[in-house]
Amino acid sequence: MSATVTSEELTQQHLSIREAFDQQQQHRWVTAKSTPGERIAKLKRLHRTILKYRNDIKTAMFSDLGKSSTEVDITEVGVINSEIRHCIRHLRSWMTPKRVGTPLALIGTRSEIQYRSKGVCLIISPWNFPFNLTFAPLVSAIAAGNCAILKPSELTPASSALMKKIVAECFAPEEVVLFEGDAQVAQELLSLPFNHIFFTGSPAIGKIIMAAAAKNLSSVTLELGGKSPVIVDETANLEEAASKIIWLKCMNAGQICISCDYVLVQESVHDKFVDLLSKQVKKLYGATSEDRQQSPDLCKIVNKHHHARLQRLLDEAVQMGATVRIGGHTDASRLFTDPTVLTGVPDAAKIWEEEIFGPLLPVRPFKTLDDATQFVNDRSTPLAMYIFSRKQKNINKILQEAPAGGVAINDCGIHFYQTNLPFGGINNSGIGNCHGKAGFLEFSNQIGVTIQNRIFPHTKLFLPPYGRSKLVKLMLEGIAKWF
Repeated sequence: MSATVTSEELTQQHLSIREAFDQQQQHRWVTAKSTPGERIAKLKRLHRTILKYRNDIKTAMFSDLGKSSTEVDITEVGVINSEIRHCIRHLRSWMTPKRVGTPLALIGTRSEIQYRSKGVCLIISPWNFPFNLTFAPLVSAIAAGNCAILKPSELTPASSALMKKIVAECFAPEEVVLFEGDAQVAQELLSLPFNHIFFTGSPAIGKIIMAAAAKNLSSVTLELGGKSPVIVDETANLEEAASKIIWLKCMNAGQICISCDYVLVQESVHDKFVDLLSKQVKKLYGATSEDRQQSPDLCKIVNKHHHARLQRLLDEAVQMGATVRIGGHTDASRLFTDPTVLTGVPDAAKIWEEEIFGPLLPVRPFKTLDDATQFVNDRSTPLAMYIFSRKQKNINKILQEAPAGGVAINDCGIHFYQTNLPFGGINNSGIGNCHGKAGFLEFSNQIGVTIQNRIFPHTKLFLPPYGRSKLVKLMLEGIAKWF
């Protein structure tokens, strides 16, 4: 990375949180009036700068998480730039007011929905995909004409420092500024009356964010997590399912909010499927634990605290009677946790309660689809669900009976990359949506506008005394006919 410090960076470095917030509050009306062309220019500048620092991003990610270069391209740089290009292509259309129909009682008027920026937004992002989950919501905020303050995680310091450099190079602080720091910085930011707060992280912290937002009546988007299930029935292509499940489970060492948290597989194919999962671990990442520890495609656990948490989940499950079918090896000194498939995990084990957020995969058999959907519904609504089946009737049944924030059928995680779909959770797994047009709308206020035609003075026809108004009587009679 270049050691040169620009004047813009110096300006941002010396701003206090309160100064930055006040500057953005004053500037928000200028940003709100920006044209589609001006917003697109900002997005293009961000796109160019991310590509400029592409190799630095890979270096930072390796420093923070030991992440492979290819995985950084797939899950960080590629996702952000795909989001930017999608916004650039569609932004003029999204910003155009949308005409709506006119009810008979308002004949002669015309109405439309206009889109206005929310104002000054706070984006708090996590450590597992620092660039992706900081810049993707920023793209939506810029597209909607907002100012933004960013707060990335302190657990990935190299990534946070580089993002601060990128932001300072792309934006004036009165538009976008990034503050590094720990929970104390987040608390100071949350005390301010932001117009909107976008948070990605755990449900536990999401509740704290929501409580802080309530004090200022700030609107929120919460992208949380939860226990995302995989349901594999006896008609599925088992080898293909095993390959895709292990790939997503081991991506980023399982530290993904939409990772496969556990697998429910139909009883008749359970043993065969577990063998296939083990074969895929060996095929993709190495035949032995030692081989897998050297694999360039398996990253490390983010820190000692999270490594110890995974160790506790694994140890408890095994002590309670679970069987390790493959894996089970850990190395705290290298923050390594082997991809591990577990069977026979007792219901009382905490691994069924907590979001695993690591490469541990409990597998549980089910007899009927009712059993599977009941098991899913006994837990909080998941952020994602994956269904492997070649029987449409079974797929439809699961979709209808086991809700989730997003679903992929006969694949894992691919719905996240579909920019034409809204991405978000339900209740415990999140509130609101992001990506593409859904992200633009999330950072916008939709304003209803009705324009009265002078020829049709509707309001005068409704003025008191109501007993003389024939129009009111006709309306009430018309309404009554509907019941």
